[in-house]
Amino acid sequence: MEARTAALMAIGAYCLVMLGIGAWAASRTNDQQDFFLGGRRLGPMLAALSQGATQSSAWTLVGVSGAAYAWGLSAVWIWLSVVAGYAVNWGWVAPRLRRLSLQQGSLTLVQLLAGAGNHREARLLRQSASLVIVVSFLFYAAAQFQAAGAAFAVSLDLDLRACILVGALLIIGYTLVGGFWAATVSDGVQACLMLVVALGLPIAGLVAVGGPMDMLALLGSAGPQQADWLGGREGVAALAFVLGTFGIGLAAPGQPHVVNHFMAARDDDAIRRGGWIALAWIAVILAGMLVVGWCARALNVADPESVIYQGAAAWLPPAVGGIVAVAVMSAIMSTADSQIVTATSSLTVDLKGAHRPDGGAQRLLATRLALVGFGLAAAAVALFAPASIYSRVLFAWNALGAAFGPLVLLAVAGRPCRPVAALAGLWTGFLLTVALYLAPNAEGDVLERVLPFVVALGISLLADRRARARRA
Repeated sequence: MEARTAALMAIGAYCLVMLGIGAWAASRTNDQQDFFLGGRRLGPMLAALSQGATQSSAWTLVGVSGAAYAWGLSAVWIWLSVVAGYAVNWGWVAPRLRRLSLQQGSLTLVQLLAGAGNHREARLLRQSASLVIVVSFLFYAAAQFQAAGAAFAVSLDLDLRACILVGALLIIGYTLVGGFWAATVSDGVQACLMLVVALGLPIAGLVAVGGPMDMLALLGSAGPQQADWLGGREGVAALAFVLGTFGIGLAAPGQPHVVNHFMAARDDDAIRRGGWIALAWIAVILAGMLVVGWCARALNVADPESVIYQGAAAWLPPAVGGIVAVAVMSAIMSTADSQIVTATSSLTVDLKGAHRPDGGAQRLLATRLALVGFGLAAAAVALFAPASIYSRVLFAWNALGAAFGPLVLLAVAGRPCRPVAALAGLWTGFLLTVALYLAPNAEGDVLERVLPFVVALGISLLADRRARARRA
């Protein structure tokens, strides 16, 4: 069987399954609480796999394997950073956030942070937070659509722009009818596909290069920096690289599309058991992608972001290679669908200021129309303003992490900020990330990934202390 035919069959079957899940989920979606949180009924397995797949975007398969190819052994710091972020999110943030959301009756992270008040500062916080989410997710989702188009184009040898549009319409289609349930159940399926590839493709790569020791020798032959845990960096440069890489995990608690899975969990037991499942899942996924990138040194790949595709073509039979394209699409769709749902909740719930779910069919229709509008806008960005998937995803990830991460950590620590202090921290984190993203890169991007978070946390605490002192 030709590689193109195999890929076409695999992708076609996958698309039909996703649309079928969307149709099934539509029967379980009756109001906004169902559409945005699945009625708070997620068990441990589904909560873990859907959250993991949502957090693991195209960056996890395409970006991490590419980083491993380009950086060599120093890419292992990505594994340490992301796994540490998962541990903090599931072990400390998740149970507290779920209980706080339930107590408040919050449908979204913005509602949880802003509270039920309708005074001027609370409204301004909701509006500002919604704007940050929509702008960040516009570029984040665009990166997913761009990666989906690339997966179609590489696997089927088709025009990239046409493939971006097809991928975007598919994601919008099944999310439109099923909302959170469609996104979550499809995420579970997608997480399993990603795991299959993360286990199978590295083994094929190791067999192709001759084994683990030959893989390490391959890195050494590419230069001493490739075989060094710090990439040849020393002193301040090495410290900046490590801190900058750990900044990726630091941003995890501030991702609205990720933490809403904690708010949707059934109970604390689902959080506890789900946390162990999610931690094991991401550890295997990332380790597999590192090995793929290192083994790909034997292929002399021109574009690091094509490592996973070229590895599959070189190491796997054509009939199996199509599964890799499906797995990449899984990583893409599992993130994009949740981002679209979260951005839609900001447009239709947070901006409106509604604190309780609206069960009306008319409101649900308006929600779905907003979803289509946002999805098409993100597709337009992917079509007419393409950029590096790796850099665009990390920018949006860092911006959301710096804007919301400090506020989430303070809220679950029992020290929620007053709206005026939250506003100061939100805009400090977001705007500082944008400014540093546009500036020349520092070693490890430590300034962009760590400094905005730290400064926003300090500003939030200082402003909150002053606000409390004035009211005392």
